[in-house]
Amino acid sequence: MTPVVALPILIPLLAGALSLALWRSRLAQRSLSVLGTVILTWVSVDLLLITWSDGIQVMHMGSWPAPFGIVLVSDMLGAIMVVLTGIIGLATAVYSLSGVSRRHEHYGYYPLMHLLLAGVNGAFLTGDIFNLYVWFEVMLVASFALLILGGERAQMEGAIKYVTLNLLSSALFLTGIGLLYGLTGTLNMADIAVKLGGVEDTGLITVIAMLFMVAFGIKASAFPFFFWLPASYHTPLVAVSALFAGLLTKVGVYALFRVFTLIFDQETGYTHTILLWMAALTMLTGVLGAAAQFEFRRILSFHIISQIGYMILGLALFTPLAIIGGVFYLMHHIIVKANLFLISGVVYRLKGTHELKKIGGLYRSHPWLGVLFLVPALSLAGLPPLSGFFAKFILIRAGVEEQMWWVVAVALVVGLLTLYSMIKIWAEAFWKAQPEGGERPVDPDSMPGPLWPMVLPIVMLALMTLFIGLWGQPIYLLAERAATEMLDSSRYIEAVLSSAQGLHR
Repeated sequence: MTPVVALPILIPLLAGALSLALWRSRLAQRSLSVLGTVILTWVSVDLLLITWSDGIQVMHMGSWPAPFGIVLVSDMLGAIMVVLTGIIGLATAVYSLSGVSRRHEHYGYYPLMHLLLAGVNGAFLTGDIFNLYVWFEVMLVASFALLILGGERAQMEGAIKYVTLNLLSSALFLTGIGLLYGLTGTLNMADIAVKLGGVEDTGLITVIAMLFMVAFGIKASAFPFFFWLPASYHTPLVAVSALFAGLLTKVGVYALFRVFTLIFDQETGYTHTILLWMAALTMLTGVLGAAAQFEFRRILSFHIISQIGYMILGLALFTPLAIIGGVFYLMHHIIVKANLFLISGVVYRLKGTHELKKIGGLYRSHPWLGVLFLVPALSLAGLPPLSGFFAKFILIRAGVEEQMWWVVAVALVVGLLTLYSMIKIWAEAFWKAQPEGGERPVDPDSMPGPLWPMVLPIVMLALMTLFIGLWGQPIYLLAERAATEMLDSSRYIEAVLSSAQGLHR
């Protein structure tokens, strides 16, 4: 029994409940948001260190042994994702001190933010397939409320597409769970993995695997289910966009990694070939969509899609190096993508618009912002020595080793087109002169407070990007350990089921 496994879920739930109790105190809610995410980050790092030193950590809720009771499991992949959730949550909380208006705070921004963080961490730590569905629904409720916060027309239009596709995903996911339970008689993922090994009808297993692939493909915004994301992610508050960009689609990617390494590893020649094509088409459609846009956040939204393709590529190739590359890419991208959205919010505060044609002269008036933009932008494009270069290099090398030349070519072309999009933002927003009409900074009431709380998390995330690029060995070792555990699922199974036997004694 390791109670620390539950803390990354309990802390944001407690912070959210306290925020509701202190509804009338704006100062208390703002203070709780920062304090809660600081504690969440600290506890998450502690959990990662414990998991690294002592192995996979398991907590049996209510002391009911698996597979009959609910378990929380922290393996290296889950622990890494929880740490990243804490980091992005903290960055968003600090940014929100000046990036969220009183009106939006009054609508419940902070309780919803904490609820979303709890849902994300619950998905990363659950060892039960039905509770993975439950945490997905918690995220859906919180994210939908955050998406429509303020009730603007564009938000409502984006939210309809967002919730419709995600409800379809949930229905498919629940159908797959029902079929899986009917086949194995259990909902514990470790126990499912054991019992599927004795099922002779591999065709039915493959059908269920495809249901999960489609359900999680929608959640991850992979091809051909991606169109809800660019229709919605550019509509809410910038702080909300950054939180979504950093975490929400990554939960879908995490779920794909989890089930297709632990549960559905029987027909990899079939399922992973589909994943390979999905990865390539996701990369291409996302980057081509970004190339056609001239609105800051819409460009970034399409690039979320293209970068998801790289992560799925690591799973599709299904070699040790490829899985390492996929996990490394997850870590790099969460930090970089959230940072780019936060930068777009600073640009909006200074210029009053996200339309690139109406922005200009930022490098002359705010050179420091130009430098802070270039760090994550060039990292996203994969230029050395930034974190994105090594993430792409590992995946491309894995593709070369498997002689998958066509997907390697796609990955390289997508990298070049990503660089084109980042140069387009630089040229339009930072380098060219300010267009006629002058600057139109936003109303101070819509983004209250000084600028530094918005800049501080941007600097923090940029430094992390530089660290991963210049001193990437610790990050590589974390990814390597996570890949080793995923490719040898017996470690996960033994940790969950043997700890349950210990409860009986």
